[in-house]
Amino acid sequence: MVEEVKKVKEAVAFLSDRGALKTKIAVILGTGLGSVANSLEDSHSVPYDSIPYFPKSTVESHEGKLIFGIWNSVPVIALKGRFHLYEGYSPKEIAFPIRVLKGLGVEVLLISNAAGGLNTLFEPADLMLIVDHINLTGRNPLVGPNVDEWGPRFPDMTEPYSKRLQKVAIAVAKEKGITLHRGVYVGVLGPSMETAAETRMLRSLGADAVGMSTIMEVITAVHLGIEVLAVSVITNVNRPDCYEPAPIEKVIETAEKASPALIELFSQVIKMI
Repeated sequence: MVEEVKKVKEAVAFLSDRGALKTKIAVILGTGLGSVANSLEDSHSVPYDSIPYFPKSTVESHEGKLIFGIWNSVPVIALKGRFHLYEGYSPKEIAFPIRVLKGLGVEVLLISNAAGGLNTLFEPADLMLIVDHINLTGRNPLVGPNVDEWGPRFPDMTEPYSKRLQKVAIAVAKEKGITLHRGVYVGVLGPSMETAAETRMLRSLGADAVGMSTIMEVITAVHLGIEVLAVSVITNVNRPDCYEPAPIEKVIETAEKASPALIELFSQVIKMI
């Protein structure tokens, strides 16, 4: 793990030398949500493939840039593109950018993702505030020797999603007239979509939305002491008795449709915190 700590510090130094903003807030943009980065002013970007040891985005609509800019008068770092287990990345590789963000001074992480709806009350393009999660990936970024300077061996997960930040998001949604459901996100390995039988199982477990990202990032952030707010864009609703395909093109299209509401929500939350 000494080598891992060294790599993180090298990436932090690289970004610091290239004008990384001093900020406490970072945002991860999920599938089809890269346009949110257009809201940043006075921005400059650093391609992932130029950052030492950084993973590379391979998924459609994940451009692969770290963007520094001003959002609603607040300096932020935005990750335009993320990494998934199904791409072949290990949990530790997915954790790497979060550890770099912590090294840059980030204390609050806003996460967005595209997810399939399991709650039949949801509609495509709705937003869901993640209040808890179920990890069905069978993976964890903290497996192996612990780095005490990053966090405890057994991090507490009673509140992985900050209740303080949830209250802010709910207040913003109410004020701006944004529909914001609350629910449980279940993370699966992918990349194959869920069968109808799997959908029934996930619903029976108490999940409201399903996706293939976010879990590794959240566990890493909690370990590091970073506050997390996460929102899923519901790109389709899985109704097992009338199951329909959800091609990636449709997922991206629906996520882009929801972008204005997500931009408004995150923008006001950032301003308030």
